[in-house]
Amino acid sequence: MNITIILIILLVGAILTYLSGNRFASKVAMLFGVAAAIFSVALCLKYGAAGANFSIDWISKPNISFSLKADGLSMAMILMTTILLPIIILGTQSREFKNEKMLYSLVMFMVFAMVGAFLSSNALLYYVFWEMSLIPIYFIIVLWGNGEIVKRRKAAMTFFLFTFAGSLFMLAAIIYMYTKTGSFQLEAFYNASLSQTEQIWIFLAFFLAYAIKIPIFPFHTWQANVYQKAPAIGTMLLAGIMSKMGAYSVIRWQLPVTPYASNEFRTIIVILCIIGVVYGAIMALRQDDLKRFLAYASLSHVGFIAAGSYALTYDGLEGAVILILAHGFGIVGMFYSADVIQTRMHTLTISKMGGIKEHAPKFSVAFFISILSSIGIPLTFNFIGEFTIMFGLYQVNLWYALTIGTALFLGALFMLRMYQQVMLGEPSVNPFRDLSKTETVVFALIIGVLIFFGVYVKPVTDLVSTSLTEIVMYINR
Repeated sequence: MNITIILIILLVGAILTYLSGNRFASKVAMLFGVAAAIFSVALCLKYGAAGANFSIDWISKPNISFSLKADGLSMAMILMTTILLPIIILGTQSREFKNEKMLYSLVMFMVFAMVGAFLSSNALLYYVFWEMSLIPIYFIIVLWGNGEIVKRRKAAMTFFLFTFAGSLFMLAAIIYMYTKTGSFQLEAFYNASLSQTEQIWIFLAFFLAYAIKIPIFPFHTWQANVYQKAPAIGTMLLAGIMSKMGAYSVIRWQLPVTPYASNEFRTIIVILCIIGVVYGAIMALRQDDLKRFLAYASLSHVGFIAAGSYALTYDGLEGAVILILAHGFGIVGMFYSADVIQTRMHTLTISKMGGIKEHAPKFSVAFFISILSSIGIPLTFNFIGEFTIMFGLYQVNLWYALTIGTALFLGALFMLRMYQQVMLGEPSVNPFRDLSKTETVVFALIIGVLIFFGVYVKPVTDLVSTSLTEIVMYINR
């Protein structure tokens, strides 16, 4: 089974989605999205943690190969991406968009680029896919976003420039590594002989790219505006998948390449991550726009993920991967909830909401379970990731674990407070229609994943264990 097939499915899907016309675009995108998900599951069942590789010569000078690596770590990311894709498409099929063929084609192409970044084991190929993923989201925000066109353009351009600027530093580091190793291959980077000074500069170059993408405090300034202005489908892709590219890249491309620098900067970055967790919670409490609220809530959660990664322990890394997957599904569920509310009430202003529970009991239950997962209640996917990260941080410094645990409590408070404001209180004057069959299926799929892996996480830990063990070995060399 050739691992390139998944990229072919997504790329052909993007092309045929556009060619199918506006009437059938969402259906064609759904078909290829489901096909990609099925193939990803089949790939995982066949190769598991052992993984599979693919490589062909691409460019002779410099020596660049089209190299892909589907090990346990990348497979976990691909499974999350390809399973979320049809869920996101299903959730937006009932919405009306202008030029649907272009929108869904861009969505498919964006997922193609992100899967390519997760699979790439050649640094330059990885960089190409990394940059390719920026183009679709820019147009999705500008053409189908919320609010005035001028503000949408400003938000999209800010995100594009921030991310592009950060990635230029990453490109410089990649080129420098090529001059040292004569290769762009991941294995060559891992085994490169770098001085302490070289490691520091390469570490910082990668950090700028990843800190902006995740984002890590104080590189988050673009996030709230972009999440607010993007359409629901764009926000779900951004928060659910694209932000995970940065977190995955920290584990795959940064830490094992620069072990000395990673240990030197560990304290500073973990503190920044913890500040981000607390800051996100405090800022969320101040928001009256539901999407901005969720943007800051997401900032708090990805700060948690980053803290686990930069703890440099096996448990920290394992917890980070688990929380990447859990947050991917959880935040899609939260932003989908916001879309359901906006579709019916034509507003995202929290102060104008209330009493929805009286009109929509099914939605209130789905929304509440999503929130419980988000705050890390036991028997949910998030809880496993957060607990494992805290244990990983405890191995480094007790105060890290205590501080971030306190931040978790604060996060639970602001999420429950938001639920009370939106769902409880006096019923609104206008009736609120309960979930349709399609919307029920979307929530059922998301909640099913969050609860199943909250109860039985062993398939995930078994899948990523070999990859993380190898990465920890390089970090501790």
